[in-house]
Amino acid sequence: MILFVDALTVIDFSYLCSKRGAVGESWIVDMTLHGQLNEESMVLDFAKVKKQIKAIIDDTIDHKLAIPSQLACSYSSQHGRVQFDGEFGGHHLAMSAPDEAVCIVEGETISEATVIAFLKQQILPKMPDNVKDVEIELRPEPSRSFYYHYSHGLKKHDGNCQRIIHGHRSDIGIYLDDISMPRLQKEWAERWQDIYLGSEEDLIDVSALKHITARDNDYAFAYSASQGYFELAISKSRCDLIPCDSTVECIAEYLAGEIKAQYPERKVKVKAFEGVGKGAIAYA
Repeated sequence: MILFVDALTVIDFSYLCSKRGAVGESWIVDMTLHGQLNEESMVLDFAKVKKQIKAIIDDTIDHKLAIPSQLACSYSSQHGRVQFDGEFGGHHLAMSAPDEAVCIVEGETISEATVIAFLKQQILPKMPDNVKDVEIELRPEPSRSFYYHYSHGLKKHDGNCQRIIHGHRSDIGIYLDDISMPRLQKEWAERWQDIYLGSEEDLIDVSALKHITARDNDYAFAYSASQGYFELAISKSRCDLIPCDSTVECIAEYLAGEIKAQYPERKVKVKAFEGVGKGAIAYA
């Protein structure tokens, strides 16, 4: 017997790529369970699928930085903290954070295939005996317009969004006088492709870093949140500083203001997404 649950959840995370550095991603998770009927004449109660399996996914990879084991040579873990320091595509990136901010995925790269294998290893041992196998499909949301991959951290967030490198794959909608503007959408999507959106409030002098070392032409960020102390050093060319928090509400408002400055006589509307099916709208 086969049980399926489409769009069980969405994984919003960032992963480390040898060429692109930190890449924000959002994948919809479709799940299929193979097994025998239990005493309730079910493979598994849908409520348990949605609650238990989603919890496993949330705990293992969601809102984390996924590092392929091939790149883990630059990674170390001790005393409840992780850190790495490396060059990716000619750009520097170093991070220090609590353990739960990172996961290691076996393989040379982070891809749908390697993450599926990783998740299967986490999920199947926790299933009841009548569940014999699980199949997982990871897919991006079909794009309505241009999109970008971004990473960020929200120090004021009580949950996992406070992790200093996690991210999203996000569509962007820009309208002038209620007319969609694909050219502007493309410009911002290209500007923010594989970007780290850093809040000016979290910027520190590179000499103040405690656990990692910055290089020339790096920005340094640090903050304390409920999960612990976070540090990041990143090449300025891979970062865009914004004068606000990087919540999707603030991103939408920031974009609307920037575009309004270009087109002061036009009514501006920005529809900014945070991953799949959610986001914020701002006007200027």
